[in-house]
Amino acid sequence: MLTQEPARARAMSDVAAHAGVSHQTVSRVVNGHPNVAPATRARVLQAIAELGYRPNTAARALVTGSTRTLGLVISHINQYGPAQTLLGLEKAARAAGYSLGVAVLDEDSEAAMREAVDRFVAQSVDAVVALSTYGQAVDALRRFESPVPLIAVQVGRDESRPTVWVDQQVGAGLATRHLLSLGHRTVHHVTGPPDSLEARGRVIGWQTELEAVGAPVPALLHGTWLASSGHAAGLELARRARSGEDVTAVFVANDQMALGLLNALHRSGLSVPGDVSVVGFDDIPEAAYFTPPLTTVRQDFAELGRRGVQLVLSRLRGEQGESQPVLPALVVRETTGPAPAR
Repeated sequence: MLTQEPARARAMSDVAAHAGVSHQTVSRVVNGHPNVAPATRARVLQAIAELGYRPNTAARALVTGSTRTLGLVISHINQYGPAQTLLGLEKAARAAGYSLGVAVLDEDSEAAMREAVDRFVAQSVDAVVALSTYGQAVDALRRFESPVPLIAVQVGRDESRPTVWVDQQVGAGLATRHLLSLGHRTVHHVTGPPDSLEARGRVIGWQTELEAVGAPVPALLHGTWLASSGHAAGLELARRARSGEDVTAVFVANDQMALGLLNALHRSGLSVPGDVSVVGFDDIPEAAYFTPPLTTVRQDFAELGRRGVQLVLSRLRGEQGESQPVLPALVVRETTGPAPAR
């Protein structure tokens, strides 16, 4: 009985012959080298797809000294911002010809951050991207020395190393300025957790905008990013409004808390935006379908990921790279309107 020989794995020479190019040209395409004509690159990629060629990453790493792998250290992956940043980084890394390994921190401590970075270094990744906006992990990143490029994302400007981040203060200023422009005397703020760098940036942007125009700065209402804490803040603001406090505009530090706040205001008999105008932050996909649709500040996580990978590639080329803030944008919908007549 004859047995069928297993199919031979395709080699780079097969791709070169199929595409009508040299072995070196195929190597350049596979390794993401820029000096390949677009038409030639397309022909090689088509040959790779037709033949089902899979590069031998171990052999390539021995030759080039590169594993074409980036390590991502991240925490709070259950939250919208970190999850979307992860997706943006993975997509940008894939487009640049890199794979992305992920380590999720169990806690925001210096020891956990250092252990994750060291583990990636031991795996011979080309570079490490660290994303954490909480506590000791952020402070640790400012002190880290790593044998591979270490890029910090969403930790704000850092004079010690290039970083990429969304400017939270600018976003909070946009939200607060929009509400003041509608005639509201002041703007209340529901903030995120006190150990969150993003939450602190939004507080600074909100307070700075109020102080710039001489508006009163109300006491903060503290939240946890969860809709339940926004609901509790909404009930408290409704109580203050009933007692005579001037509550006509609220900037909420994320959209989930804004959802809870809208529900609490509705249950308390206050209309939005007739009695109280509300602005959120993030522009989650559901924000356009809230009742009413939510005015919010949009963070461009895809752009954040693209710039993060660009910074990684520049560091791998031996360049210092530049810190690059991503500017958020205000998305005006139906939860904001003119201040009610008093």
